[in-house]
Amino acid sequence: MKSEDIRNRFLDFFKKRGHTIIPSASLVPENDPTVLFNTAGMQPLVPYLMGEPHPSGKRIANIQKCVRTGDIDDIGDNTHLTFFEMLGNWSLGDYFKEDTIQWSFELLTSKEEGFGLDLERLYVTVFAGNDTVPRDEEAKELWMKAGVPEHRIYYLGAEANWWPNVKGTDTWTGPTGPSSEMFYDLTESGLGDLTHDEFMRADSEQKVVEIWNDVFMAYEKKNGQIVGELKSKNVDTGAGLERIATVLQKRRSVFDTDLFEPIMNRLPGDDTRARRIIADHLRAAVFIISDGVLPSNTDQGYVLRRVLRRAVRYADEINADISTVVDAVIEKYAPVYKNVLSQKEHITSIVDKEEKEFRKTLKNGLKELRKMGVLVGDFEISRSGKIIEEGGEKINGQTLFKLFSTFGFPFELSVEQLRQHDRRRLEAGYSKELEITNNLVEKWRGEFEEYFKKHQDQSRKGAEQKFKGGLADTSEMSVKYHTATHLLHQALRDVLGEHVEQKGSNITPDRLRFDFSHPQKMTDAEKQKVEDIVNKHIEAHLPVSKTVLPLSEAKKTGALHFFGEKYGDTVSVYYIGESIEKAISKEFCGGPHVSNTGDLAGVFKIKKEEASSAGVRRIKAVME
Repeated sequence: MKSEDIRNRFLDFFKKRGHTIIPSASLVPENDPTVLFNTAGMQPLVPYLMGEPHPSGKRIANIQKCVRTGDIDDIGDNTHLTFFEMLGNWSLGDYFKEDTIQWSFELLTSKEEGFGLDLERLYVTVFAGNDTVPRDEEAKELWMKAGVPEHRIYYLGAEANWWPNVKGTDTWTGPTGPSSEMFYDLTESGLGDLTHDEFMRADSEQKVVEIWNDVFMAYEKKNGQIVGELKSKNVDTGAGLERIATVLQKRRSVFDTDLFEPIMNRLPGDDTRARRIIADHLRAAVFIISDGVLPSNTDQGYVLRRVLRRAVRYADEINADISTVVDAVIEKYAPVYKNVLSQKEHITSIVDKEEKEFRKTLKNGLKELRKMGVLVGDFEISRSGKIIEEGGEKINGQTLFKLFSTFGFPFELSVEQLRQHDRRRLEAGYSKELEITNNLVEKWRGEFEEYFKKHQDQSRKGAEQKFKGGLADTSEMSVKYHTATHLLHQALRDVLGEHVEQKGSNITPDRLRFDFSHPQKMTDAEKQKVEDIVNKHIEAHLPVSKTVLPLSEAKKTGALHFFGEKYGDTVSVYYIGESIEKAISKEFCGGPHVSNTGDLAGVFKIKKEEASSAGVRRIKAVME
């Protein structure tokens, strides 16, 4: 069953059972500053899981784009991925355990409507209970009623069968509950019946792989503590498309499925781990860029920069061509995700630019590492012994941050270079080694992050100072220029693409200054097109109106707003045009504005277009 068939069969299955199919949300969360990317299908739905009515009803399903970077060091094995697609269905106060478990069983095993998997290879886990929530006997009985033998159902603790699965300090605030997971036997001959310990061993050896997860969200947590039950019991399910494809296509690895086959075919050599890392990272990069992110040294841009540069480093090792791999990713996913195809030129230009810049960075960073006594040359071994004690400058989080802040050398890349050096010393027969243990890396990481946070705080204070208030005053000309920024913002998106987002503005009675995300200098032709669009709208004497809406309703209008910014329960939406449905511009904004574009009374002219920071351009414009 090809990946396209899997998507369609999943959505059709739940559509027949009364679910409304909703589109995937952007990878970048709209109003959740606690995470950089949507990491699960339920994340964009948290307000509805907490009780807010969903406009599509109480039964919904979709395929959500997700990015996770916590397991980046595991990329290259059979199952871990940075970007993946999550199949999910939700009940928002409607059905609960019985229907969920029955439908999960039917979808997995039914040959007519589902995936037709072999029941003899299916295993299930349920929550074992703890001091707060009792053992989930009901889920076990329902699985047995559906058709799973009792001896293939295992009780596991909260570390496995509770969502969210928290490692370390639990600070989760939001919906939560016990889960039930389904696993499938991937071995050639089949494992048959397994004891609890045998099942756990098979899981650790990736002989069985988790393919589905049902979460029964009945509780609410605040700062990691259960504070009570939710107003209504909800269901959140999830299955990684790539893992389902691995099982249905009888492969041992997600990288052997049709989702990766055309991508892997563009990669030379037999270094399996390197080829998988390149394919995974470039696939993730394509989707991150298509959702409006540009490479930078902070937040989502840093993740993008990290995966791109890591891909380049591994591509150099196997002599792979980055651009052909990116083309393969776009070709594979264009039929499913239209924004990947529509932004092909933008995506390829971003990757190409970052690759070229990184090669300069790499050259300078390696030079600095050699100065520290770590590397003598790309393929030479340092003879300085155990370098932490004897060789060059002492390596710590501060020196690694210097490499990052001065040369753009990511922390993880520095660690990889040091570990590679370590391996080469051992291969060359030297008895002393660097001994870069996980504990040492975590120590360095902690020190690095301290300096990184100081750097971010300084940058943030500078930005706040630079754009304090946006408008220097509320004089007539400042108000006109403020309105003109709305026209400019939309014109830039029309000409350059939907990746353009406002990054700051500063308005005085003499001019407007507008910062926006875009990777390269605008051409004269592009600037002229932007001017023409703005002036056309000024000449049209379009009404400028405001409506105040609940936040959820305001988002549905498609009005532009800032990802990650916190909004109140109601927001003001300013739109330019006869109605909000037909508006040529609409944005969340606090005003003030003119009442008609004709009031701008002049010709809009771009006086200067220049770089503001990495991936951000700045326009200065006037009304003449």
